[in-house]
Amino acid sequence: MSDRSGAPGIGSDEKAAAETSPDAKRSAKGKRHGKQGGSGDKAKGPGPVQRALGFIERAGNKVPHPAILFLALILSLIFISQILAWIGVSATYEVAVPPPIQIEESDLGGSTAPYDPLPPGHVKAEDYEIETRTAEVKSLLDGDGIRFLFTSFVSNFMSFTAMGIILIVMIGVGLAESSGLIGALIRKLVNISTPASLTYIIVFLGIISSIASDAGYLVLIPLGAAAFMSVGRHPLAGMAAAFAGVAAGFGVNLLITPTDAVLTEITNESIALVNPGLSVGITANLWFGIGSTILLTIVMGLICTRIIEPRLGAYDPSLAPANGTAKAADEAAKAVSPALESKGLRWSALGILGVIVAIALLTFIPGAPLRDPETGSIIGTSPFMDSLIVIIAVVFLVAGAVYAKVTGTIENATDGINLIIKGWAGLAGLLFLFLLISQFIAYFNYSNIPRVAAVKLGNTLQGLNIADIWLLILAILITLVVGIIMPQAIAKWAILAPIFIPLFLALGIKPDAVLAAYRVADSPMNIVTPIMAYFPLIVVFARRYDREAGIGTVVALMLPYFIIVTIAWVIFFVVWYLLGIPMGV
Repeated sequence: MSDRSGAPGIGSDEKAAAETSPDAKRSAKGKRHGKQGGSGDKAKGPGPVQRALGFIERAGNKVPHPAILFLALILSLIFISQILAWIGVSATYEVAVPPPIQIEESDLGGSTAPYDPLPPGHVKAEDYEIETRTAEVKSLLDGDGIRFLFTSFVSNFMSFTAMGIILIVMIGVGLAESSGLIGALIRKLVNISTPASLTYIIVFLGIISSIASDAGYLVLIPLGAAAFMSVGRHPLAGMAAAFAGVAAGFGVNLLITPTDAVLTEITNESIALVNPGLSVGITANLWFGIGSTILLTIVMGLICTRIIEPRLGAYDPSLAPANGTAKAADEAAKAVSPALESKGLRWSALGILGVIVAIALLTFIPGAPLRDPETGSIIGTSPFMDSLIVIIAVVFLVAGAVYAKVTGTIENATDGINLIIKGWAGLAGLLFLFLLISQFIAYFNYSNIPRVAAVKLGNTLQGLNIADIWLLILAILITLVVGIIMPQAIAKWAILAPIFIPLFLALGIKPDAVLAAYRVADSPMNIVTPIMAYFPLIVVFARRYDREAGIGTVVALMLPYFIIVTIAWVIFFVVWYLLGIPMGV
């Protein structure tokens, strides 16, 4: 008997002894760092880049448990806010804000963190107002600050959007995974794609997944890992490729996304500061977005195959936890014959088709409930777009249930419900981490430190007297720095747009070029900053395949993507701009 990697199988007692021996530990450590045994490796050794990434991984994994890390960040923030408040640090800026809206009170309803909510209802660009505000760093140790620390604790957690999204999507995805549907879909994907194209397909799907908001984090990233493992490639490489596509490519797409509508409206209101008669449309960056999607797919695919996979080397399944999801999925797959699996997929497709028909009837008929009740639009800030997470959960739930019924992988409804509950139970550690992250984000925003930092960086840009292309590049660099502490695209642009747009308009640079530059800088930082709400979830995914994976593992995997994607994308933008190619329609 042999395992997936082709190594001879060993008995449980021998395996346990081997895993605890010093030689085995050194061997496993080498495999995690992409080292292979043999005299040739000893003679050549890893290159400087691989040694640097290995050091980053080892150093990052020595960081305390993420929960302890965020507790330390919260305590540090509390004392830093007091020091900056004593000094009197502040910044005056102009910001684009939507008009006040009428809301209905509901129990635990709504959410504003950690990612950008779209303004409720249909808000036109001319309805946004530019307000001049002065942000002062607020102390978390004065009377108001201490009251906020205590009174906001529950609401901070309940309004943390990632928590609700994960729990809702996992109802469907968890059942689909437990039934064996996800594994069957991966095998089908592998069968219809060549080994060379699989990487690019996963990256491409990750980039265009932004049309469905954050669903890509929960569906495509674990799918990428499992797809790579199913063809004998390292699952962490597949996970990293999918994560790069979903997060680093979030700002562009082949299609118009909900975020595009809000970014455009904020841009137009910022334009009105100096030229009320000028505006840009929602497709202002469409051509640049399509070109960037193609570029990022190619670049990320090459990074995966030329850098990440050679560093990781061959995967050793013994690195996975004893009761890991990857092993459980393999055991479930063996219980279904290929013929029965194909039958299950066909019936699942019919189930998905039924859900699509039902959603279409609720959306495309004039006056349908999922259209915007005022404008009748489907794309943008419509009920349909706001319902995508629920729709995705229902699609996976129906497909998983149908597949389980046809193949017999789940015997009855009670078993299915128990599997959903089991999936939620597996998120307990992540939910506790979300509790701490939500407090840090709320306290950080309350202190006004990120807002003051963004304004001061923008003011520095205004004071420079250099050529327009260099100013655009500096704007990209400033946005990258701001993204370390403020990953949210809309919140960041609401602060930077009133600074950047008037400045570049005065220099004769069109707003669509400024918005395109912002897109280049907005997304890449998401894959390396632990403040990004879904970063801890990626660590959880990594631990499915390597029980010792930590923050350092993910950062070391994603750092090549961040550096190369940022450089390639900036060069692409500069060439596009200098050639005078239209950014969009």
